[in-house]
Formats: sequence, structure tokens, C-alpha cells
Amino acid sequence: MKLTEHLTPALIKVPLAAADKTGVITELVELVAGAGLTSSRDRLLQAVLDRESQRSTGIGRGFAIPHAKCDAVDRLVVAIGRCREPIDFKAIDGQPVTLLALLASPISATSAHIQALAKLSRLVTNPGILGQLLEAQSADDLYRVVVSHDSDS
Repeated sequence: MKLTEHLTPALIKVPLAAADKTGVITELVELVAGAGLTSSRDRLLQAVLDRESQRSTGIGRGFAIPHAKCDAVDRLVVAIGRCREPIDFKAIDGQPVTLLALLASPISATSAHIQALAKLSRLVTNPGILGQLLEAQSADDLYRVVVSHDSDS
């Protein structure tokens, strides 16, 4: 799987305007809705917030992957945002979050959903790649970093 099959520069926002967890998740859902990739912005937002209420998707190292499987999307979608300032996300390592990747997929797409979660997680476990993502000054810059490290594995 390649992340860039599910991500375009239009689905990236640098910086995000919101300064709290719900606000940044909402902004990422708005990117998906603005790109016409959801049949219901409200259902998608509620699905992601419901999943987040079960357990934080802050996976550590300043990164979170808010995600949901939802009937409001008909294919896997990834949206990425970088916060202006780190925000509390109740991440597993206790550190604030600066970089987020929203992942939304149809209810039936469990395998693709898990593959995308793993791929996103691997991207940020490399300190060099994480640094490049955090230093990107624009959506296009961040997209180029993803492209340069995106492979089929």
C-alpha cells in the first residue's frame, strides 16, 4: 500500500488553526469533506470522535492518528495536519501532539485500514522522517516528504 494513493496536497493543512483535540480533528474532517470524499461530514466527524473517546490515538513522539471506519466514506482516505503549537492529546507517552494523520475507511475495509495505520506509524518511528514532517513549512512540503518516503511495503 502507498499512502499517496489515499492522500493529496489538498488533504494536508500546515498549520492547523485549532488549538485543541476536537478542533484539529474537526479541521481534518473538513479537509475530507471539502475534497468531496465523504457523504456526511457530521457522521464522519462523530465516528472519529467516538473512536477517540474510547482511547487516545496519540501514539507518541508528538504524533496522533485519529481514525474511524465509517459508512460516510466509500474508500480509504488520509488527511494530515501539523499544529501551530503542540496540543494535549492524552498520548500514550504523555507528550503533546504536533502532527496528526486522520484515517477514514469504509466499515468493510478492515485490512486496508490496519495497513494504513501501520504505514503511518512506521513513517514517524524514523526520527529523520519525523523531523522532516515537523519541519515542513507548507502542505506541499509535507506532501513531498511523504512521497519521498512512500513505498509499497
